[in-house]
Amino acid sequence: MNSTKFSRRTALKSIAGSTAAVGAALTLPARGHAAEGKVKGNIRHSVCKWCYGSTGLEKLAAKAASLGMESVELLDPSDFPTMRKHGLMCAMVSFPTGTLKDGKTRVGGIGKAFNRLEHHDTLVEVYGQRIKETANAGLKNLICFSGNRDGMDDETGLKNCAIGIKRILPIAEKHNVTISMELLNSRVDHKDYMCDRTPWGVALCQAIGSERFGLLYDIYHMQIMEGDVIRTIRDNHKYLYHYHTGGNPGRNEIDETQELNYAAIMRAILATGYKGHVGQEFIPKRKDKLSSLEQGVRICDV
Repeated sequence: MNSTKFSRRTALKSIAGSTAAVGAALTLPARGHAAEGKVKGNIRHSVCKWCYGSTGLEKLAAKAASLGMESVELLDPSDFPTMRKHGLMCAMVSFPTGTLKDGKTRVGGIGKAFNRLEHHDTLVEVYGQRIKETANAGLKNLICFSGNRDGMDDETGLKNCAIGIKRILPIAEKHNVTISMELLNSRVDHKDYMCDRTPWGVALCQAIGSERFGLLYDIYHMQIMEGDVIRTIRDNHKYLYHYHTGGNPGRNEIDETQELNYAAIMRAILATGYKGHVGQEFIPKRKDKLSSLEQGVRICDV
């Protein structure tokens, strides 16, 4: 995913239960900087655990709380008590995985998910359990993925995803949990991933037709695939249920070393009436990782 070859895919596999970053303050950048102290409250701030795998969830949660952030996300249920300890929540719960009847193939992750009918029985089982765990913790949002194309055309994949998602929606609706499929780039980080463009994701939302299903719009990923980020957000915001950040190129800090103007993007998100969370999902390059997190939060705190 970046020059250090530390990818989200490997991190999500290797740090299930591991954690996040150590920190201090950093001189604030020119773009979008805020006053010292806690956040303003216009943007509801979150951070993804996997990006801070070397530090420990305890330290990450403490830093997030000290900044006035609301959430650490992409957590498993075993992490929820740490969040409660620090007065935080999990704005987007991590995906479950399960093994097919062959006893070998794991499904539910980025590459193998809802676009194949043969995955659905297992996915319905594991998502049914994760939905209940999410609701029991008082949480509302759960991530999912399309899976890779692996030779499948996009129309068939969309139909298959709709069939599978519709099977878990009655459980989600019963428990007031919303499922969001993440838009990821297939050009750099997740080769062959199917849900790699906003129009495809929007078409899936329209095919499913439930308020309990939407998209996780990852700004970094869609900058790579589409660009035109602010216009895309304005035109499609009714389907965009959650946002992730990341600097492009490289998926590192979101400061002036990269091309995206996050302060402007955050203002555009707020202008749509969005009331959800924005999750920082960049991989810090600096040794002081938590100061990079603070910098990213200040940039987005418009």
